[in-house]
Amino acid sequence: MRIEIVTGMSGAGKSSALKILEDLEYFCVDNLPLELIPKFIEILNFVETSKSKVAIGLDIRGGINLKKLNGVLEEIKKNGFQSSILFLEASDEVLIRRYKETRRVHPLAKRNGRIEDGIFKEREQLTAIKEISNYVIDTSSMQFKELNRSIQAIVVEGDHVSNMFVTILSFGYKYGTPRDADIIMDARFLPNPYYIEELREQTGQDVEVKKYVLENPVSKDFLARIKELLFFLLPNYRSEGKHQLVVGIGCTGGKHRSVALTEEIYASLRQDKQYDIYIEHRDIEK
Repeated sequence: MRIEIVTGMSGAGKSSALKILEDLEYFCVDNLPLELIPKFIEILNFVETSKSKVAIGLDIRGGINLKKLNGVLEEIKKNGFQSSILFLEASDEVLIRRYKETRRVHPLAKRNGRIEDGIFKEREQLTAIKEISNYVIDTSSMQFKELNRSIQAIVVEGDHVSNMFVTILSFGYKYGTPRDADIIMDARFLPNPYYIEELREQTGQDVEVKKYVLENPVSKDFLARIKELLFFLLPNYRSEGKHQLVVGIGCTGGKHRSVALTEEIYASLRQDKQYDIYIEHRDIEK
């Protein structure tokens, strides 16, 4: 049996994560006090169930701390079960906005207290648990579908998941730069297939456009430099505790040059099994 511990900052998406795990046929229990988990594990040993995967949601309201959690992990191991910890994180700014939108009170904020104070206390109390977590997902700029994809990668691929998720994103400057991009590369200096009549209605996913963009000597040099930079940055970002990276490749409309380059970068990076590489073309249909 596999037991997934789901924890993290209040408002970071633990409930959404449990819904995703439930759809993946996990038996989910939310906000179970740590003291009750050993008894719950004992019951699992005696109850005949088709559920071989269990997810337990823990948050600050249940009095979670490192010493108690280590005891629970030992109990899980003693019963012959596998376990991992999934920690949901988000920036203070995003957590504050989410609380204001839902008009909820932070569990650690005093009566009539500020949300910021509650977030500060919770972050302080959960630091040690975050450090021992197997997976950390920062949901600050994530939509539900992206969280879904990340969690599926973790629970479906298991040990093959790298704990660092990299998205290579093409976009068009005319539609604005992506707000969640960590790195942005501007490809507008390259020859534009838009001005070639037979290529105008095609995209960077089509062979003719790819050939036009990628066989240009300047494009080849540009690609080589981007790849060299990313292969240098990725291990260093990860060693500093960064678990997500969004690399934006932009051109004017996000349909030709940026798409062709993004496809090529994605193909190169995904060969390195240390990272989970995703690709997205934001503006290709516009």
